[in-house]
Amino acid sequence: MKPFTKKVFGVVSKIPKGKTLTYKEVAKRAGNEKACRAVGNILNKNYNPKIPCHRVVRSDGKIGGYNRGVKIKLEMLKKEKAR
Repeated sequence: MKPFTKKVFGVVSKIPKGKTLTYKEVAKRAGNEKACRAVGNILNKNYNPKIPCHRVVRSDGKIGGYNRGVKIKLEMLKKEKAR
């Protein structure tokens, strides 16, 4: 696993239930604020349930993608009462 990938997973795994971060915020906290597309690609390949990828959203307020389907992402965020 590449160091940036480890950092991204570390940041995302600390997002509390009911909260979200944007791809840009994750990239910045992982050490490269210009790598928001890379964050999306990294999270798209993650199937570890301990890393809550569904809590990462787009900066423009849209939900963004999810490797298990956007509908499931929305359901999970609603269940957690995330904004």
